[in-house]
Amino acid sequence: MTEVPPQRRPGDPAGAGTAPAQPSRRGFLGGLLAAGGLLVAGGQAQASAPRSLLPERRLAIVHPHAGEGFSGIYYADGRYLPEQMARIRRILRDQNDGSMPELDARLVDLMARMQRTLGSSEPLQIVSGYRSPATNARARRRDGRVARNSLHMHGQAVDIRVRGHSLSQLRRAALSLQAGGVGTYPNRDFVHIDVGPVRSWG
Repeated sequence: MTEVPPQRRPGDPAGAGTAPAQPSRRGFLGGLLAAGGLLVAGGQAQASAPRSLLPERRLAIVHPHAGEGFSGIYYADGRYLPEQMARIRRILRDQNDGSMPELDARLVDLMARMQRTLGSSEPLQIVSGYRSPATNARARRRDGRVARNSLHMHGQAVDIRVRGHSLSQLRRAALSLQAGGVGTYPNRDFVHIDVGPVRSWG
């Protein structure tokens, strides 16, 4: 699975534009609330939230391979709900070794925005969520196009499909949000979305 890494711009310091070795805390506005090993944006982050986000935020996802899903409110009363975020985090775990990410709350919001943009009651089907360094290295050995420092390794990317929606529909919805990377993989029947720099491929 090819993932176009964030590109370094002329004049950027070395390493700029690539995913950090560990999830960056500087990318969030305001304080961070650590809840059960996952990161969620707090403090002033609400003030900068995209207009397509509601004060009460819902998400429906399913991981067909794991046979697990979530459908409900994950954000209410000005905060991310720890129990619900933990359930989402578990669904996005590495299916090879069971390891779980420090989940970037922006990714959860992006998935919720995708559902609202599609106007669909169908859950997002998770093809691939978190990938541990070991899993990513194996994928890279099989396919050298896999990003060495993939955003999947930082709880910042998912590969999805939605029943009843074509890849072109998913791609258009994701591109309209201008929230990060969008990659289309017709051979594998999924669209990659992430919260890195805005870019697209495939």
